[in-house]
Amino acid sequence: MKVRALILTSALVFAGAAVSFAQSPMDGTWKLNEAKSHIPAGAIKSDTVTYESQGDNVKVTTDGTVAGTPTHTEWTGKFDGKDYPMTGSSMDDTRAYTQVNAHTLSITMKKAGKVTTTGRVVVSADGKTRTVTLHSTDPSGKKVSETAVYDKQ
Repeated sequence: MKVRALILTSALVFAGAAVSFAQSPMDGTWKLNEAKSHIPAGAIKSDTVTYESQGDNVKVTTDGTVAGTPTHTEWTGKFDGKDYPMTGSSMDDTRAYTQVNAHTLSITMKKAGKVTTTGRVVVSADGKTRTVTLHSTDPSGKKVSETAVYDKQ
């Protein structure tokens, strides 16, 4: 009886450890599916986005273009709603991600403490598609929305 209880306890401990180290649905490299996306002219077009767990933090790297000029941004932080610095963007200097559920993040981008962009990042239930919906205001004061759809690589 004691051996059976020990085996059951060990199995539960290993299962718990596996769950705690499970990969987030966000993790991995995502490639823009332009046919399914609606990105206004002049907006940043992130062709690839990579989410990489780094201990307690997540590193988000984007590579794309704005008006034909290559861009590269990096952000490292937690999905805790706090502002963390972002590099590589002239439009934003911090991002804050908040975990809504296992497949959804809300995002707020700021420049000099002022909110520039808000949105949501949603990974499909099957983990194959990621949809980013962003809302911002262009330099002329016009409200701009965009939807970018990404395929998991």
